Amino acid sequence: MFTPSNNKILVSDVMMALGQFPVIKKTILLKEALEEMEKHSLGIVCIIDNENKLCGLLTDGDIRRKLLKVQKPFSAFLVDDAAFHSIIKPVCCKANDSLYTVISIMDKKKIWDLPVIDNDRKLLGLLHLHPAVKALLEKLEE
Repeated sequence: MFTPSNNKILVSDVMMALGQFPVIKKTILLKEALEEMEKHSLGIVCIIDNENKLCGLLTDGDIRRKLLKVQKPFSAFLVDDAAFHSIIKPVCCKANDSLYTVISIMDKKKIWDLPVIDNDRKLLGLLHLHPAVKALLEKLEE
């Protein structure tokens, strides 16, 4: 029987690798960030610096909330740097974290995606909720 104590599935077992999700440099315009989100059909983009360190995270929900809060024309948002509208210190996880533990955190925080970083904040991947839950369900069926 599957329980949290015998769960051996790690984040690294199910995370999306670089190239499978949107990643942009911090100097990219919001319009370009939205185009990257659309290419990958995910409502998220990770923002990195020149050393591939995570410096922000932007979701379609963040953009929606900003549009409602800040009173300026939509077209003016599109020429802003995406990093200006991003979450600067997003919740993250490590590749060797327990998948069960990380999904519990995602549930508490009501988030669908977590950047996977190393000890130096270098971006390694992205954990998306759907494949993570699928892996746990498959473990239950064993």
